[in-house]
Amino acid sequence: MKTQLLTTLGNAKNYTLGVAEAMPEQHYDFKPTAAVWNFGELLHHIGYGIGWWKENYIRQQPADWNPPAAKAGKAAAVSYLKKAFASLEKSMEKVPLSDEVLSGFYATLDHITHHRGQATIYLRMNGIIPPEYVY
Repeated sequence: MKTQLLTTLGNAKNYTLGVAEAMPEQHYDFKPTAAVWNFGELLHHIGYGIGWWKENYIRQQPADWNPPAAKAGKAAAVSYLKKAFASLEKSMEKVPLSDEVLSGFYATLDHITHHRGQATIYLRMNGIIPPEYVY
C-alpha cells in the first residue's frame, strides 16, 4: 500500500511542478482579481500547506498555521515546492500507516489538488495550456 501512496504522491508532485514550470517568470505576479493570491503566492501556499498538513496530520506533531511571506520569483516557488514534496515523501516512507496517517495523507492531496486547480485557471487566463494530467 505504501508503494501505491508514494506513486500517487509522485504523480501529484510531477503535475504540480509541471503547472509551476508552465507559467513564465513574468506572470508569477499575475492574479485574476485583487482579492486572491498571485500565482507565486498560490504555489507558496501549496508548499506551506504540504508541510503544515504533514506535521499536523501525518507526523501528528501539532504545528501552528504561520506561513512565512512568499519569496518572489519562479525559481523560489519551484524550489519551495520541491522541498515540500521531498519532505512529505520522506515522512510517508518512514511513518507507520494508520487510519489517521492515511486520512492526513489524503487531506494533504486534496488541499494540493484544490489549489493546483486554481493555478491551472491562472495559466489559462494567460493563454497557457496546462500540462497534461498523468495518473
